[in-house]
Amino acid sequence: MVKEHVAKETQGGKEAVVGSGKTSISQDVLANIAGKAAEDVPGVASLAGPSLKGRITGAIGDRSKHERGVAVEAGENEATLDLQLNVLQGYNIPEVVEEVRAKVSEQLLSVAGLTAKEVNISVVGIEGEGKKEEKKVK
Repeated sequence: MVKEHVAKETQGGKEAVVGSGKTSISQDVLANIAGKAAEDVPGVASLAGPSLKGRITGAIGDRSKHERGVAVEAGENEATLDLQLNVLQGYNIPEVVEEVRAKVSEQLLSVAGLTAKEVNISVVGIEGEGKKEEKKVK
């Protein structure tokens, strides 16, 4: 994601250009933002790592795919994300997934200024309740 900015400063009611440039946020940073947001949702046990195929592909050079369970494709104003999650046993999966989708979208907008075009979520495992001490969704 790259955005061009022109900073303006008001001096006595007039705007003066004080600098311009491009800001870029790497896909790894965007994946980190999304991953942390997802892990903060009650019922999420962990992000799932890449599959064997993903690890082999990553070793060859395509490290953007499901690094730590999150893949991001970002444009200038929006991003598409793919997350792989493990959910804690006893939680309502559709409710957890919707909360993850909302939290990831909210954080992506507030931290990086990007709109989440799509937040695709795959639940790839269920883990026992010993991983996190959270209150169950009823």
